[in-house]
Amino acid sequence: MTTISFFKYKKNKFWAFTQMNLAFDVINKTAGLSFFKLLGTGSGEGFSLYPDFSTYAILCVWEKESYATAFIEKSGHSKLISEKAFSREDFFLKTIKSHGLWGGVNPFQSSKDEINKKNKIGIITRATLNKNRLFEFWKSVPKASLAMQNAKGVEWFKGIGEWPFIQQATFSVWDNLDSVKEFAYGEGPHSKIVTKTKKRKWYKEDLFARFEVLHSKLTSFKD
Repeated sequence: MTTISFFKYKKNKFWAFTQMNLAFDVINKTAGLSFFKLLGTGSGEGFSLYPDFSTYAILCVWEKESYATAFIEKSGHSKLISEKAFSREDFFLKTIKSHGLWGGVNPFQSSKDEINKKNKIGIITRATLNKNRLFEFWKSVPKASLAMQNAKGVEWFKGIGEWPFIQQATFSVWDNLDSVKEFAYGEGPHSKIVTKTKKRKWYKEDLFARFEVLHSKLTSFKD
């Protein structure tokens, strides 16, 4: 079971920024948690050189769903979020397919279960950039973001990352698997960017993961 949670702030933005460091030890001790990343986000929806100091995310991989539910609904961390944030949105994900590495490991274990075609699809793409390819990568970002923005079937996407400029990722939600495949393997601008990525060796490490969105929940608080 994988979850990704987005927290939005209207106030308490500095507190939220400090949690990128301070929350690590607390979350690391959470029962049933096998992998997690504290993530900042980019302004707008896609990759961006400019951070979004109003939105942060946590990506977690759990041994089973009950651990995820307990953390999101009952943990001390979640209580703090409810006191400080304006809203949170939690996505519960089941891995369909994952390849590549994140910090030297692939944390997502593919499920052998049948996909419920009524459910939406979540995509995580992530990379550590080669330092001598940073300029080329960021020069291509506007085209990549525009390609996703104009893609058929994409409902929402957001740039996420551990470190500005060097470690970048996106999380996106799609209507169905066919829309994902058309975007990934069609003859549009995205496929050309992927080809250029491989040819020019932009990435030191990368990962692509496809998920079934089992359910999601948006919760609003008083900020």
